[in-house]
Amino acid sequence: MSSDDIPSPASESPFRSGPTDRDQAPQFVLPLVLRLEKTAPPARTDALRTAARAVLTILADERSLGDGAWAEAMRDWQDARIRKVVRRARGAEWRKAAALDGTTVTGEDGAEVRVFPPIPLDGWPKELAKLQVSGTDLEDPEPPAAPDLSGPVLWLNPEVDMSAGKTMAQVGHGAQLAWWELSGTERKAWREAGFPLSVATPGAARWRELTESGLPVVRDAGFTEIAPGSCTVIADHPALRR
Repeated sequence: MSSDDIPSPASESPFRSGPTDRDQAPQFVLPLVLRLEKTAPPARTDALRTAARAVLTILADERSLGDGAWAEAMRDWQDARIRKVVRRARGAEWRKAAALDGTTVTGEDGAEVRVFPPIPLDGWPKELAKLQVSGTDLEDPEPPAAPDLSGPVLWLNPEVDMSAGKTMAQVGHGAQLAWWELSGTERKAWREAGFPLSVATPGAARWRELTESGLPVVRDAGFTEIAPGSCTVIADHPALRR
């Protein structure tokens, strides 16, 4: 598999809030489902890292490339706005979701996220359509470790408050922007390392520095929770630092 087969973004970011030509294309969504058992909920930071890695995993999957089984759906999705929706499942719901075509990514501390090939915005399979989409919130049982600054970091805007589900989608956007900016060699190295990354919230001063660094920035379209154009995530990868 060649990492160069993975599509690069159009000149206009699919995450921008204003109208674009992409709005005229059929709209697709990338579904992600978080396993959320009542007795053992995942830690928030691990769920965020795992969601970002799940997005990277499907972008790099052989089934998403060339003539792969998911390639057409991935192209259709990336030709429109890059929507992601995170839902939650437990017990039998999770088992039904896990039986659908997709791939499950497990986090460092046990969080599980299953990502599925993109579907039309109004074409959710019944096993996923019934899952809850709002109100997902998680906590870290103890303060997260400091991010590994020698590797990729997805920085969260300290001034924007989002649910766990919304934040999982936003870090997925950030990971995707970083992926698009990398060369084939850099993508290959990241993939072979298992897509290591950190998720962290900087202080206000550090956030301002990051916004002026030239690193990829996610500007949310404002479909849910937050105002259109809000900067939510900055994608910081060693290969992109100037």
